[in-house]
Amino acid sequence: MARANSSNLAAPAWTFLTNHAHVILCLAGDPAMRIQDIADHVGITYRAVQRILDELQAAGYIERSRQKENARSNIYRVNKDLHLRHEIERHQTVAALIELASKPATSPND
Repeated sequence: MARANSSNLAAPAWTFLTNHAHVILCLAGDPAMRIQDIADHVGITYRAVQRILDELQAAGYIERSRQKENARSNIYRVNKDLHLRHEIERHQTVAALIELASKPATSPND
């Protein structure tokens, strides 16, 4: 479930990326993002984010460590060299996904 945009339109019924991809994109943008903030940003529950983080960590896509200044907070490192999991996009890396999602949209005149 995706979050409604700033114009208060209803959230779309589906998106092109999975919640796992959305969580990785959040962490790539802010490695210290709190679980509740990820949940709010992605539009899923706190518990769903916890499950996704556990799955991403078990598969080696992220590493968790504690912040030195706040032992209750995590810092996440995204392993950008790993390949995506589905057969169709397996030739691409996490870095390529992050780059694609991070690029600003271009106009047809560019």
